[in-house]
Amino acid sequence: MLIGLIRPRESRTVTVQGLELDEIQDLITAQSPAGWETAAAPVAMTKRDTILTAEATIVRRDGLREIEAEDLDALKALVPDGYQLLSVRHP
Repeated sequence: MLIGLIRPRESRTVTVQGLELDEIQDLITAQSPAGWETAAAPVAMTKRDTILTAEATIVRRDGLREIEAEDLDALKALVPDGYQLLSVRHP
């Protein structure tokens, strides 16, 4: 018997603009649903402008659940579309 830990595999892109990096991060956090984290947030500034623009990628980190199966192949077959298998353990 094996137990697998799975979670949803979901990401979104959020575009924000601000004058400082702290402001950019606050704006990204404000637009992120509960259970989501910032995976990447590259910041750019155009020439002759003081406004920073970030194209942030946010990813879902909640929704963990366990599945059980007799072997690894059966466990992988139980992983629903849109989910990823994070770990496998013996009970």
